Amino acid sequence: MNDLKNIPKLQLLLYGANGYTGQLIARYAALYGLSLILAARRKESVAPIAEMLGFDFKVFDLNDETTLVNALKDVALVIHAAGPYDHTSKQMVEACLKTGTHYIDLNGDAAVFEMLLEYNAAAKAAGIMILPGAGFDVVPTDCLSMHLQKQLPDATQLQIAFATPGGAISHGTAITTVAKLGEPGAVRVNGKLVPKPIGHKGMWVKFFAGKGKADQKLFTMTIPWGDIFTAYISTGIPNIETYTAVPRGAFALVKMQGLFNWLLRKEWVRNFLRKKIKNKPPGLNDEQRKAATTMVWGKVSNSTGKSVSARLCGPDAYTLTAYSCLIIAQKIIKQQNFKPGYHTPATAYGEGLVLEIPGVEMEL
Repeated sequence: MNDLKNIPKLQLLLYGANGYTGQLIARYAALYGLSLILAARRKESVAPIAEMLGFDFKVFDLNDETTLVNALKDVALVIHAAGPYDHTSKQMVEACLKTGTHYIDLNGDAAVFEMLLEYNAAAKAAGIMILPGAGFDVVPTDCLSMHLQKQLPDATQLQIAFATPGGAISHGTAITTVAKLGEPGAVRVNGKLVPKPIGHKGMWVKFFAGKGKADQKLFTMTIPWGDIFTAYISTGIPNIETYTAVPRGAFALVKMQGLFNWLLRKEWVRNFLRKKIKNKPPGLNDEQRKAATTMVWGKVSNSTGKSVSARLCGPDAYTLTAYSCLIIAQKIIKQQNFKPGYHTPATAYGEGLVLEIPGVEMEL
């Protein structure tokens, strides 16, 4: 394995290039001077995209270890965009360790972040970087968390909230969400992940919509966003809650979830919802994405009651994801401040990483 570190590799592979977000990443790659090999499980789903964009493509199944390893032998970095990551990330990262290939993904599941951390020592030994959460999950929230911790180094509590006005979720994200229906949420308490019902807390947040625009005051509720794991690594803050904007009526409904979570866990219910998702558009079109935005608010507090807050806004979540993962891929390939092992976006490239994404504004 160590010999692989001395073999120059230039190729980048995007797995899941046929998905909604994967196609956006492929379309924007040229903006960062990156040429990609597009990859997916089925030729008919990836070949037309590769032909349209002028990229090579590969076809392989993540569960075919031999073919997977062979596909990565000459690849410097994998952008893994094929979820759900609790089913796909383990195979891909283990193949990357065997071939000396850097790994980044678009995961937002705290359990997957935790699982991938177990490969930290192996990644250091192989001389590769493992950086999950290279998209909207969790670049803006991770960077804002680090920014806040630097303003209040003795902070003991972190609250992060986000809103996506005009946004919508892709088929892949929706299907991943369906697989979690009826399951408990979580927060971090005294450094440990603790199960809590989704929506066990709610609060109003005044979000920053951009310079010259009016703030947006929105109701938010707790959800198990990836930062309950990643922000602890990035900041060391022991108590973390993550929130998303929801209608008040939805919050009231979630409060009654104990009555119907058993039903949401039934496979026939999840299959019904999956079919409904597949009949809907795969995501926002270009005009809809231009009209959508993302907004993030964060607050840290210390044991004396002192607090500091900060806010940022940017393009829609999927555009932001495409830009951010390509920026990170470019940095890894160019060996900019390269540090092997497991990283969050902020531990790898600092709080300023989010400001490199086109359209992002931070209110300081």
